[in-house]
Amino acid sequence: MSETPKNTLQYRFDGPEEAPVLILGPSLGTTWHMWDRQVPELAKNWRVFRFDLPGHGGAPAYPAGSVTELAGRLLSTLDALGVQRFGYAGCALGGAVGIELALRHPERLASLALIAASPRFGTADEFRQRGVIVRTNGLDPMARTSPERWFTGGFAAAQPAITEWAVQMVRTTDPGCYIAACEALAAFDVRAELGRIGVPTLVLVGSDDQVTGPAEARTLVAGIPDARLAVVPGASHLVPVEQPAAVTDLLVRHFSTAWQPAFDTTTGQMAIPAAPVKPVLAAPPPVAPVAEIAPAAAQPQVVGTGRPDPYDAGIKVRREVLGDAHVDRALATADEFSGDFQEFITRYAWGEIWDRPGLDRRSRSCVTLTALVAGGHLDELAFHTRAALRNGLTPVEIKEVLLQAAVYCGVPAANSAFKVAQQVIREETTPQE
Repeated sequence: MSETPKNTLQYRFDGPEEAPVLILGPSLGTTWHMWDRQVPELAKNWRVFRFDLPGHGGAPAYPAGSVTELAGRLLSTLDALGVQRFGYAGCALGGAVGIELALRHPERLASLALIAASPRFGTADEFRQRGVIVRTNGLDPMARTSPERWFTGGFAAAQPAITEWAVQMVRTTDPGCYIAACEALAAFDVRAELGRIGVPTLVLVGSDDQVTGPAEARTLVAGIPDARLAVVPGASHLVPVEQPAAVTDLLVRHFSTAWQPAFDTTTGQMAIPAAPVKPVLAAPPPVAPVAEIAPAAAQPQVVGTGRPDPYDAGIKVRREVLGDAHVDRALATADEFSGDFQEFITRYAWGEIWDRPGLDRRSRSCVTLTALVAGGHLDELAFHTRAALRNGLTPVEIKEVLLQAAVYCGVPAANSAFKVAQQVIREETTPQE
């Protein structure tokens, strides 16, 4: 066990001290106990290192808002322990951390297993919406629905103790850290970089996973040069818990036979001479890509300004604040008549003003809501109410902004604004059953 400063992670070791290190990374909302059924077998040949995400499993609640930051904290923890080279297996968000390590720190990684993982997890809007629900309602809605996301119906019905364990695991997570992890997944997109992963990779997925299923797994296999696919039947998203024996056998076989030699032979980390273990499922041959990812369309550039064009920053901020769906609709309907206006607001409203460091986004949302009430711009008020929720304002804080606006902008204007904001808040903060 460990005491945890802000830049490191809570961890534990199992297995012989002299063995090569194998890291197991958890999924969002889980703790290192999701790997309990794999540890006895893996610890026979590896020094198994498990960690908790910030605010999970009693770990200190220091939120990490990006996968890059999570990977950095993991490496800081390992550096303090003198661990330089390791194998890595991660589930879902833990898999994203593994991809980040393979892309940014390949010299540290000997072998990789990605479980229930994806180069992009759903859409950014989905995860930011989840953050809004947690900020408003707490973690109970996420906890109550976790079994249906993580397990097949048959398993959940047959294993009530494990199902209740899953619910309590989510319920006891720190909400701020959960929201930050949602933001990390919302921003994660490495589809264009998969070809740079050079470490031997096992991609493992449950056949019934409705969160990151076989389609996402095949995208990983198609993009990673040295990747093999294993589909575990009768399992959903949290496949190490639902089918522990199959996952254990596949991990033992992969890490016993696909441990890449170190770049620096002076590290002393060597692959162990273990006989291949027959997996429960034979990995099929490489599969074709699910779909080709079209290159991003070239954006207009300002020439001769002497500084970077703010368009790229503007489109990024605009998507983060308003959501991909809203921005996609606005850009899709732009034509020869309105296209210049869309470029104008992206470059100057979002790239110049919203991206300035002088105010945080919460403050800018407060100012924007007040200005829209004053101007009576109710359509804009609706999507900026959604933006305010995404930027971290609670419904109570939005109410206070509108009350303040009633004093200085007029009661009739605020009355109309309350009707619009009330409807948006109901839509955005009501958990989907």
